[in-house]
Amino acid sequence: MEDCIKIRRYEEVLTSNDFESLIEAQNVPAVLCGCTKNWTAFSLWNPRNDGLNYLQDRVGSSVVEAMISSSAPVFYGDLGSHQRVPLPFSTFLDLCKKRMHMQTQQQQHLDNDHCVASQTDSSQHDCLSFEDIPEQIYLAQVPIMNSNRQEKVQLETLREDIQTPPILGAKDLSSINLWMNNAQSRSSTHYDPHHNLLCIVSGRKQVVLWPPSASSSLYPMPIYGEASNHSSVALENPDYSIYPRAEDLMEFGQKVVLEAGDALFIPEGWFHQVDSDDFTIAINFWWRSNTMSCMMEHMDAYYLRRILRRLIDKEMDQQLLKLGMGKTRMCANALPKNGRANHADENCSQMLKGMDLKEKRLKEGNTLLELEPAAVQVLHELVSLVHNSVSASQDQQSLSTSINDYDLIGSDKYEKIATSELKDDPVAKILWNVKPQTLQNVFLAMANNFPRTLEALVLHVLSPVGAEVLTRKFDEMDELTIEEDRNRFYEVFYSAFDDQSAAMNSILKGKELFTQQVIEELCSSFIFWNSLFLHIYPSGVCT
Repeated sequence: MEDCIKIRRYEEVLTSNDFESLIEAQNVPAVLCGCTKNWTAFSLWNPRNDGLNYLQDRVGSSVVEAMISSSAPVFYGDLGSHQRVPLPFSTFLDLCKKRMHMQTQQQQHLDNDHCVASQTDSSQHDCLSFEDIPEQIYLAQVPIMNSNRQEKVQLETLREDIQTPPILGAKDLSSINLWMNNAQSRSSTHYDPHHNLLCIVSGRKQVVLWPPSASSSLYPMPIYGEASNHSSVALENPDYSIYPRAEDLMEFGQKVVLEAGDALFIPEGWFHQVDSDDFTIAINFWWRSNTMSCMMEHMDAYYLRRILRRLIDKEMDQQLLKLGMGKTRMCANALPKNGRANHADENCSQMLKGMDLKEKRLKEGNTLLELEPAAVQVLHELVSLVHNSVSASQDQQSLSTSINDYDLIGSDKYEKIATSELKDDPVAKILWNVKPQTLQNVFLAMANNFPRTLEALVLHVLSPVGAEVLTRKFDEMDELTIEEDRNRFYEVFYSAFDDQSAAMNSILKGKELFTQQVIEELCSSFIFWNSLFLHIYPSGVCT
């Protein structure tokens, strides 16, 4: 986990300016200790200190919306997994009292090691098991304040017992809500579309958090569903055969424990799973982030395309990094330190000369003799790969990995090629591992001595990932050379081709194919991106 997104913890009281600059602007979670200890609610709502009677006197007659689920103690966000039913708040408080009384009775029996045989019928009733209590009930997001005047605020009276934390300053709050459970419970992994300050009034919560960048491993539900902000993975019993990327989730999740009085800032988009102890009461504050508040609707399509481009670039970098996992060398014998080839290398050299001897053009001297050992090794490997590919194509009458052949193969064949691992692409791996200046010398040697081999490499052997790596190497070369040398290099490089436009188009086409491959990877990783692509990528690459 990168340090920049690790959860921070503050024991001291922060000002609103400190909160905005140190925490909110960084979009990173933070624990704020003692944030609610001066609330009236902190001293009067505690269920283990007559708080249930206090709440019953204040708002017992209010009707709240309760969540009931057959999957309890886990409460999932989709409508098919739970019901929301109207319930008098006093009824819920009575269930809490009953459960608390049962726990007290059971603890007494444990302390006495046995039940007294002469108990009365009423005391026997007190010893009823937990199964006699109705399904676990969770009061989730019961509004105390809501900026949307069309929604009913069920517990507005309790607003007097809580104070907006000073760190929130003059923020335009979207809502303030009560969260309360009568038994241990867990909310399924999800993210919120607003910034969230979760304040613990009594009890304790354990929260596991993942940054938005972990979305692909959390398998968010489809964007068109009513629970699109929830993960599809049941982390208490994950099926890794269906969700293989979820295997390392708990290892990379960040866990915090919140005691009564603590608060946790959960930035928008951060996934979180919350476990609550019995009779835990919490208040949360939601407000729109500055980013979302400043985002004009007419700019949405542009921002979506920018974000998509950044995701694609990041995915391309991750794919290409796989090339750096070790070196692929085609020759078993490397050149000795003195730069002179041994007998095996002499045989390789004969093969090199035999391929393009008749087409050799020496425009600037015999550059082969001037190559450093590392460049000779790369030259040998590239020419060997081209020679092998050409030989195979003569037998099969096709070059299945050629960029220019992608239009000729079926979609199933393309899918197989596009999803192949980069470690199976020796040309791309050689290009990736060689230094820019060394590769430039190799290409000059090929253009001057083996032009037909260079032409075959670009037009028939270079794969989409190879084209992406090649253009990145060109960029690195450009940064290291002056304009005059750059122009001279490209003049010599493209002089090897009978049709220079075809060579340029082949490289650019390969880059586009690699980008399509990355988009396919993103589509498979982010389920919710499917509908997004239809909006910003009309050609329908993502199917």
